[in-house]
Amino acid sequence: MDVQKYIASGILELYIAGILSEKENLEIANYAKAYPEIQNEIVAIEASILELSKKASPGLKYSFKSIMDKINDEIKVISLDDKRSSSLLSYVGWAASLLLAVGMFWMYQQNQELKSDIQVVEQQNNSLEQQIADTDSSLGKTKELLNTIRDKNIRVISLGGQEISPTSYAKAYWNKENQKVYIDAKGLPEPPDGFVYQVWSLKLSPLTPTSMGLLEGFILDENKVFALNNPNESEAFGITLEPAGGSESPTLEQLYTLGVVSAS
Repeated sequence: MDVQKYIASGILELYIAGILSEKENLEIANYAKAYPEIQNEIVAIEASILELSKKASPGLKYSFKSIMDKINDEIKVISLDDKRSSSLLSYVGWAASLLLAVGMFWMYQQNQELKSDIQVVEQQNNSLEQQIADTDSSLGKTKELLNTIRDKNIRVISLGGQEISPTSYAKAYWNKENQKVYIDAKGLPEPPDGFVYQVWSLKLSPLTPTSMGLLEGFILDENKVFALNNPNESEAFGITLEPAGGSESPTLEQLYTLGVVSAS
């Protein structure tokens, strides 16, 4: 079984949301027992949703079940037909919709809290208005990113950890038509002082690397999602750790993640 391909299919997000059949749930539960990578991915997805909700409303206590119950009450998740397994993009689109649902729920709670604060402490009006403006701006960026991920032309490439950091991982969302790649680098460790991650487009035969850019501001970026231009005919993507300012060619000894573009 190709565990990484199974994880990248998006079915684990559907499993966590609780919309699969009993047979499918049982199958995934058995896979999770047999393959630690699948169990770890399930735990990571649940932790990400919990973390997002905690950051949104730090004064409230959450459990994963309570979040999913609230989302199901407030927002009707899109349904999938019996041929869901035939379309990888359906899974990716659903996962993006789930993230948007969590964001919408957070926005609802934030607005209620802000209204209450305005009524109780009138002197805080200016700071609250600024918070609302910042929230609207953040939501706009989130919608733009989700629309990109849901695009029918998007290709998802999983980048697995290499010898220097086997536990590292990343994902590339490549829209070849508009020559854009979004790098989800949440699975990379923080770079040490004086170093920066650099993303490479690779031709494999012969091996020809082309720099796509740096993951600047990595530590301060909460989402760890970076947009890069990619006019190249990429056959693979790699991420290396380079001295600040980047390098003309990749330092292969510092190759953290690598992923090959599958034939379509």
